[in-house]
Formats: sequence, structure tokens, C-alpha cells
Amino acid sequence: MKNEKPLIAVVDYGMGNLRSVAKAIELVGAKVVVSNKQKELLASNGIVFPGVGAFNAALVNLKKTGLLSCLHDCISSSKPFLGLCLGFQLLFDHSQEGSGKGLSIIHGNVKAFNFKNSKLKVPHMGWNTVSINKENKFSKEMFKGIKNNSYFYFVHSYYCVPKSYDVVAAKTSYGIDFCSAVAKGNYWASQFHPEKSGANGLKLLANFVDKVKKCS
Repeated sequence: MKNEKPLIAVVDYGMGNLRSVAKAIELVGAKVVVSNKQKELLASNGIVFPGVGAFNAALVNLKKTGLLSCLHDCISSSKPFLGLCLGFQLLFDHSQEGSGKGLSIIHGNVKAFNFKNSKLKVPHMGWNTVSINKENKFSKEMFKGIKNNSYFYFVHSYYCVPKSYDVVAAKTSYGIDFCSAVAKGNYWASQFHPEKSGANGLKLLANFVDKVKKCS
């Protein structure tokens, strides 16, 4: 697979601009299928799970297509996986945005920014720095070739709180320090949008494509 383009499935569950994610992945050297079909996800070499929108609405769409259990099985089977924004939040147990149960790949919850006595606006929108957690051995692979405290692009009103610090690959400060990326074994996920983050975002996606090649 080293000299071949891996096939990466971008999960289509009706949430977010999937084409921009797909084009970015193609740009860094992979073949892409945008799909809501379980067979295509299972046949892919790796999965990217993006999304913009509400937690509960995403769960409804995923359950309708049977993708919720399929995604859980794919991640559990060690298939390389990258969750982005809402696709990151859905890996957790629960969110204050809704009452549904997430994938529970990462134990913890998703909380709302609450800045009643602050001038900070919600959503957190725009460029912000990402501090890499060097204690997480998987962060080295995820952020290979990316300088610490580099800028990435964010758009979100909720932030993830993992129960275990071991999975935290990076943190970002916006009123509070919050987990902006996780990495463990075969899965990575980020609150920021790599496809909107210029050269740093493309490098992270290229690192994921390299990971998929190694595992294929």
C-alpha cells in the first residue's frame, strides 16, 4: 500500500460540508468515497467522520442508516479513524446539547461554553493555537511536522471533557483550557477543522493518510 492511494470513506450522515473535507483528503494523496452505506465504510482502508450541527440530530441520522453501530464496530476493529468537530463530540458518552447517547469510544461528556461574566463570544469561532500534549505518545504521529502552538480553525459552542487525560493529544485555551484533540491507538479526533486550517490542517490530514497506508 506504500505506493498506492488508500481508500478513505468520509461518512455522510447529512451533517456538514462533506465535499470540502473530501477534497482536502484527496489533495494529500488518498482516494475518497463519500458514503452512508455500511458496506463502503467497511471496505475502506480508513474512515473520516466529520460534521457540523446538533448532537441529537446527528444521532438520529446515524441510527436511521445503521451507521452508529457500524462506526463503533469499525473503530473497535482497529480501522484508522479520524473524527472532526461534531464527529469528535459524538465519540463521547453524552452531550449537554442533547439527551442521546454517543458512541462511548471515549468516556466523558461534552459541555457547553458558559461565559456569563465574560466578553468571550459563543460560538468559539476563528483561529486559535493548539498546544500539543507530548505525554501522549500518539500525538507525535498525529502532529508530525506541525509546530507546537500552531493555529487551527475552530467553530463550536461545546467542548469535550474526557474522563482520562491519557487520550488528550492537544489542548486549546478559550476562557478555559479544553481538549481540542484526542489520539489513541487507531483513532484520532479534533475539535478544530483541518480542512479549514490551511497548511497545518493539510499536514494533519496527510499524517492520517500515512497512518492509513501503514495499517493497510
